[in-house]
Amino acid sequence: MSFYEDQPAVTVIGLGPMGRALAGAFLDAGVRTTVWNRTPGRDGELVARGAKSAGSAREAVEASPLTVVCVVNYDAADAVLRQDEVAAALKGRTVVNLSADTAARARDLGAWAADHGVGYLDGAIMTPATSIGTAEAVFLHSGPAALYEQARGVLGALGGTHTHVGEEIGRAAAYDLALLDVFWTAMSGYAHALAMAQADGVSPRELAPFAQGIAAILPPLFEEFAADVEEGTYSGHINPITSAVSTMAHIVHASEAHGIDASVMRATEGLARRVIGLGHGGDGFIRVVDLLGRRG
Repeated sequence: MSFYEDQPAVTVIGLGPMGRALAGAFLDAGVRTTVWNRTPGRDGELVARGAKSAGSAREAVEASPLTVVCVVNYDAADAVLRQDEVAAALKGRTVVNLSADTAARARDLGAWAADHGVGYLDGAIMTPATSIGTAEAVFLHSGPAALYEQARGVLGALGGTHTHVGEEIGRAAAYDLALLDVFWTAMSGYAHALAMAQADGVSPRELAPFAQGIAAILPPLFEEFAADVEEGTYSGHINPITSAVSTMAHIVHASEAHGIDASVMRATEGLARRVIGLGHGGDGFIRVVDLLGRRG
Protein backbone atom coordinates (compact mmCIF):
# COMPACT_ATOMS: atom_id res chain seq x y z
CA MET A 1 0.00 0.00 0.00
CA SER A 2 1.40 3.39 -0.98
CA PHE A 3 2.00 6.01 1.67
CA TYR A 4 0.75 8.61 -0.82
CA GLU A 5 -2.52 9.08 -2.66
CA ASP A 6 -3.43 12.61 -3.71
CA GLN A 7 -1.59 13.76 -0.59
CA PRO A 8 0.27 12.00 2.22
CA ALA A 9 -1.98 10.49 4.88
CA VAL A 10 -1.39 9.38 8.45
CA THR A 11 -3.37 8.22 11.46
CA VAL A 12 -2.34 9.21 14.97
CA ILE A 13 -3.50 7.01 17.84
CA GLY A 14 -3.05 8.52 21.30
CA LEU A 15 -3.84 12.16 21.99
CA GLY A 16 -1.95 12.99 25.13
CA PRO A 17 0.29 16.08 24.97
CA MET A 18 2.84 14.32 22.74
CA GLY A 19 0.24 12.70 20.49
CA ARG A 20 -1.53 16.02 19.99
CA ALA A 21 1.82 17.62 19.13
CA LEU A 22 2.52 14.90 16.55
CA ALA A 23 -0.91 15.25 14.96
CA GLY A 24 -0.57 19.04 14.92
CA ALA A 25 2.77 18.85 13.16
CA PHE A 26 1.34 16.52 10.50
CA LEU A 27 -1.55 18.96 9.94
CA ASP A 28 0.81 21.93 9.71
CA ALA A 29 2.79 20.07 7.04
CA GLY A 30 -0.32 19.40 4.96
CA VAL A 31 -0.55 15.69 5.78
CA ARG A 32 -4.11 14.31 5.73
CA THR A 33 -4.46 13.33 9.39
CA THR A 34 -6.94 11.05 11.15
CA VAL A 35 -6.91 10.92 14.95
CA TRP A 36 -8.30 8.60 17.62
CA ASN A 37 -7.94 8.34 21.38
CA ARG A 38 -9.29 5.76 23.80
CA THR A 39 -10.67 8.52 26.02
CA PRO A 40 -12.97 10.76 23.93
CA GLY A 41 -12.82 14.54 23.92
CA ARG A 42 -9.17 15.24 23.22
CA ASP A 43 -9.44 15.83 19.49
CA GLY A 44 -11.51 19.02 19.40
CA GLU A 45 -8.71 21.44 18.60
CA LEU A 46 -7.19 19.06 16.03
CA VAL A 47 -10.53 18.59 14.28
CA ALA A 48 -10.93 22.37 14.16
CA ARG A 49 -7.56 22.49 12.41
CA GLY A 50 -8.61 19.93 9.80
CA ALA A 51 -8.05 16.50 11.32
CA LYS A 52 -10.61 13.74 10.82
CA SER A 53 -11.90 12.21 14.06
CA ALA A 54 -12.30 8.43 13.80
CA GLY A 55 -15.14 6.73 15.65
CA SER A 56 -13.10 3.64 16.53
CA ALA A 57 -9.54 2.33 16.42
CA ARG A 58 -10.44 0.18 13.42
CA GLU A 59 -11.85 3.16 11.55
CA ALA A 60 -8.71 5.12 12.43
CA VAL A 61 -6.23 2.61 11.02
CA GLU A 62 -8.36 2.02 7.92
CA ALA A 63 -8.11 5.72 7.09
CA SER A 64 -4.37 5.72 6.34
CA PRO A 65 -1.60 3.45 5.12
CA LEU A 66 0.57 4.64 8.03
CA THR A 67 -0.49 4.71 11.69
CA VAL A 68 1.61 6.46 14.33
CA VAL A 69 0.96 5.27 17.87
CA CYS A 70 1.92 7.40 20.86
CA VAL A 71 0.43 6.12 24.10
CA VAL A 72 1.73 5.79 27.65
CA ASN A 73 3.32 2.35 27.27
CA TYR A 74 3.07 -0.93 25.38
CA ASP A 75 0.26 -2.21 27.56
CA ALA A 76 -1.83 0.63 26.14
CA ALA A 77 -0.50 0.02 22.60
CA ASP A 78 -1.29 -3.69 22.83
CA ALA A 79 -4.80 -2.97 24.12
CA VAL A 80 -5.50 -1.07 20.92
CA LEU A 81 -3.49 -2.83 18.22
CA ARG A 82 -4.07 -6.45 19.22
CA GLN A 83 -7.85 -6.27 19.03
CA ASP A 84 -8.92 -8.73 16.33
CA GLU A 85 -10.75 -6.14 14.24
CA VAL A 86 -7.85 -3.66 14.44
CA ALA A 87 -5.27 -6.33 13.59
CA ALA A 88 -7.33 -7.33 10.56
CA ALA A 89 -7.57 -3.71 9.41
CA LEU A 90 -3.82 -3.21 9.85
CA LYS A 91 -2.84 -6.08 7.56
CA GLY A 92 -0.76 -4.67 4.71
CA ARG A 93 -0.39 -1.32 6.48
CA THR A 94 2.42 0.09 8.59
CA VAL A 95 2.58 1.02 12.27
CA VAL A 96 5.22 3.36 13.71
CA ASN A 97 5.08 2.96 17.46
CA LEU A 98 6.50 6.01 19.24
CA SER A 99 5.33 4.89 22.69
CA ALA A 100 7.97 4.37 25.38
CA ASP A 101 8.72 0.95 26.87
CA THR A 102 11.46 -1.68 26.95
CA ALA A 103 13.36 -3.25 24.07
CA ALA A 104 11.85 -6.63 25.00
CA ARG A 105 8.33 -5.23 24.63
CA ALA A 106 9.27 -3.73 21.25
CA ARG A 107 10.53 -7.12 20.07
CA ASP A 108 7.35 -8.81 21.24
CA LEU A 109 5.09 -6.33 19.44
CA GLY A 110 7.30 -6.52 16.36
CA ALA A 111 6.94 -10.31 16.29
CA TRP A 112 3.16 -9.99 16.66
CA ALA A 113 3.05 -7.51 13.78
CA ALA A 114 5.08 -9.83 11.53
CA ASP A 115 2.73 -12.72 12.33
CA HIS A 116 -0.26 -10.55 11.34
CA GLY A 117 1.15 -9.10 8.12
CA VAL A 118 1.64 -5.64 9.62
CA GLY A 119 4.68 -3.53 8.77
CA TYR A 120 6.23 -2.39 12.03
CA LEU A 121 8.75 0.27 13.00
CA ASP A 122 9.58 1.05 16.60
CA GLY A 123 10.64 4.53 17.60
CA ALA A 124 11.56 6.92 20.36
CA ILE A 125 11.02 10.65 20.78
CA MET A 126 14.00 12.15 22.59
CA THR A 127 12.75 15.73 22.98
CA PRO A 128 9.69 17.33 24.63
CA ALA A 129 6.33 17.91 22.99
CA THR A 130 7.13 21.59 22.44
CA SER A 131 9.93 20.59 20.04
CA ILE A 132 7.70 18.60 17.67
CA GLY A 133 7.46 20.23 14.27
CA THR A 134 10.63 22.26 14.87
CA ALA A 135 14.29 21.73 14.03
CA GLU A 136 14.96 20.76 17.66
CA ALA A 137 12.91 17.53 17.57
CA VAL A 138 14.88 14.28 17.75
CA PHE A 139 13.48 10.88 16.72
CA LEU A 140 15.09 7.44 16.70
CA HIS A 141 13.67 4.56 14.64
CA SER A 142 14.43 0.87 14.36
CA GLY A 143 13.12 -1.90 12.15
CA PRO A 144 13.35 -2.88 8.47
CA ALA A 145 15.39 -0.27 6.60
CA ALA A 146 13.22 -0.52 3.48
CA LEU A 147 10.10 0.14 5.52
CA TYR A 148 11.74 3.10 7.20
CA GLU A 149 12.69 4.55 3.81
CA GLN A 150 9.04 4.26 2.72
CA ALA A 151 7.77 6.01 5.84
CA ARG A 152 10.40 8.68 6.30
CA GLY A 153 8.79 11.15 3.89
CA VAL A 154 5.67 11.32 6.06
CA LEU A 155 7.64 11.13 9.31
CA GLY A 156 9.75 14.06 8.13
CA ALA A 157 6.68 16.26 8.62
CA LEU A 158 7.38 15.98 12.35
CA GLY A 159 10.50 18.11 11.91
CA GLY A 160 13.90 17.75 13.49
CA THR A 161 16.24 14.84 12.93
CA HIS A 162 15.24 11.24 12.30
CA THR A 163 17.87 8.51 12.72
CA HIS A 164 17.45 4.87 11.79
CA VAL A 165 19.48 3.09 14.48
CA GLY A 166 19.25 -0.42 13.05
CA GLU A 167 17.01 -3.16 11.75
CA GLU A 168 16.80 -5.02 15.07
CA ILE A 169 13.44 -3.82 16.29
CA GLY A 170 14.43 -3.27 19.93
CA ARG A 171 17.29 -0.87 19.28
CA ALA A 172 15.29 2.38 19.40
CA ALA A 173 13.83 1.41 22.78
CA ALA A 174 17.29 0.43 24.03
CA TYR A 175 18.64 3.85 23.08
CA ASP A 176 15.59 5.53 24.58
CA LEU A 177 15.84 3.96 28.03
CA ALA A 178 19.60 4.37 28.21
CA LEU A 179 19.35 8.06 27.33
CA LEU A 180 16.45 8.60 29.73
CA ASP A 181 18.60 6.93 32.37
CA VAL A 182 21.21 9.63 31.80
CA PHE A 183 18.56 12.34 32.00
CA TRP A 184 16.71 11.21 35.10
CA THR A 185 19.84 10.26 36.99
CA ALA A 186 21.20 13.74 36.23
CA MET A 187 17.92 15.39 37.30
CA SER A 188 17.94 13.38 40.52
CA GLY A 189 21.50 14.50 41.20
CA TYR A 190 20.62 18.11 40.49
CA ALA A 191 17.60 18.00 42.79
CA HIS A 192 19.78 16.55 45.55
CA ALA A 193 22.45 19.19 44.92
CA LEU A 194 19.90 22.00 45.24
CA ALA A 195 18.68 20.58 48.55
CA MET A 196 22.25 20.29 49.86
CA ALA A 197 23.16 23.80 48.74
CA GLN A 198 20.07 25.32 50.33
CA ALA A 199 20.85 23.55 53.61
CA ASP A 200 24.16 25.43 53.70
CA GLY A 201 22.72 28.79 52.66
CA VAL A 202 23.36 28.70 48.90
CA SER A 203 20.22 29.49 46.90
CA PRO A 204 19.23 27.47 43.82
CA ARG A 205 19.76 30.49 41.53
CA GLU A 206 23.21 31.06 43.01
CA LEU A 207 24.18 27.45 42.35
CA ALA A 208 22.66 27.14 38.85
CA PRO A 209 25.40 28.82 36.77
CA PHE A 210 28.08 26.72 38.43
CA ALA A 211 25.99 23.58 37.92
CA GLN A 212 25.93 24.44 34.22
CA GLY A 213 29.70 24.55 34.33
CA ILE A 214 29.77 21.03 35.75
CA ALA A 215 27.37 19.90 33.02
CA ALA A 216 29.70 21.30 30.35
CA ILE A 217 32.45 18.95 31.56
CA LEU A 218 30.34 15.89 30.82
CA PRO A 219 30.19 15.60 26.98
CA PRO A 220 33.91 14.86 26.49
CA LEU A 221 33.79 12.49 29.45
CA PHE A 222 30.93 10.61 27.81
CA GLU A 223 33.15 9.99 24.78
CA GLU A 224 36.19 9.08 26.87
CA PHE A 225 34.26 6.71 29.12
CA ALA A 226 32.52 5.03 26.17
CA ALA A 227 35.95 4.26 24.70
CA ASP A 228 37.16 3.01 28.08
CA VAL A 229 34.26 0.57 28.34
CA GLU A 230 34.57 -0.71 24.77
CA GLU A 231 38.36 -1.06 24.96
CA GLY A 232 38.59 -2.18 28.58
CA THR A 233 41.04 0.58 29.50
CA TYR A 234 39.12 2.26 32.39
CA SER A 235 41.74 4.96 32.73
CA GLY A 236 42.01 6.40 36.23
CA HIS A 237 45.23 8.33 35.76
CA ILE A 238 43.56 11.68 36.52
CA ASN A 239 40.89 10.62 39.00
CA PRO A 240 41.14 7.03 40.28
CA ILE A 241 38.06 5.57 41.89
CA THR A 242 39.81 5.58 45.28
CA SER A 243 39.85 9.37 45.10
CA ALA A 244 36.30 9.62 43.74
CA VAL A 245 34.87 7.49 46.54
CA SER A 246 36.25 9.89 49.12
CA THR A 247 34.26 12.75 47.55
CA MET A 248 31.16 10.58 47.49
CA ALA A 249 31.54 9.92 51.21
CA HIS A 250 31.73 13.65 51.89
CA ILE A 251 28.44 14.17 50.03
CA VAL A 252 26.76 11.40 52.03
CA HIS A 253 28.00 12.73 55.35
CA ALA A 254 27.06 16.35 54.60
CA SER A 255 23.61 15.36 53.34
CA GLU A 256 22.76 13.19 56.30
CA ALA A 257 24.05 15.80 58.75
CA HIS A 258 21.34 18.08 57.34
CA GLY A 259 18.73 15.32 57.43
CA ILE A 260 18.74 15.02 53.62
CA ASP A 261 18.21 11.57 52.15
CA ALA A 262 21.49 10.37 50.61
CA SER A 263 20.35 6.98 49.36
CA VAL A 264 21.22 7.67 45.72
CA MET A 265 24.78 8.72 46.54
CA ARG A 266 25.09 5.88 49.06
CA ALA A 267 24.25 3.45 46.27
CA THR A 268 26.85 5.07 44.00
CA GLU A 269 29.47 5.00 46.76
CA GLY A 270 28.63 1.35 47.38
CA LEU A 271 29.29 0.48 43.75
CA ALA A 272 32.60 2.32 43.84
CA ARG A 273 33.71 0.54 47.01
CA ARG A 274 32.81 -2.84 45.49
CA VAL A 275 35.00 -2.03 42.49
CA ILE A 276 37.86 -1.15 44.85
CA GLY A 277 37.26 -4.37 46.77
CA LEU A 278 37.68 -6.31 43.51
CA GLY A 279 41.16 -4.83 43.14
CA HIS A 280 40.42 -2.05 40.63
CA GLY A 281 41.06 0.99 42.85
CA GLY A 282 43.47 2.50 40.33
CA ASP A 283 40.85 2.48 37.57
CA GLY A 284 38.44 5.29 36.79
CA PHE A 285 34.84 5.38 38.01
CA ILE A 286 33.47 3.98 34.76
CA ARG A 287 34.85 0.56 35.78
CA VAL A 288 31.48 0.19 37.58
CA VAL A 289 29.97 -0.70 34.19
CA ASP A 290 31.64 -4.10 34.44
CA LEU A 291 30.22 -4.53 37.92
CA LEU A 292 26.72 -3.53 36.83
CA GLY A 293 26.98 -5.91 33.88
CA ARG A 294 28.15 -8.68 36.23
CA ARG A 295 31.41 -8.99 34.34
CA GLY A 296 33.67 -7.53 37.06
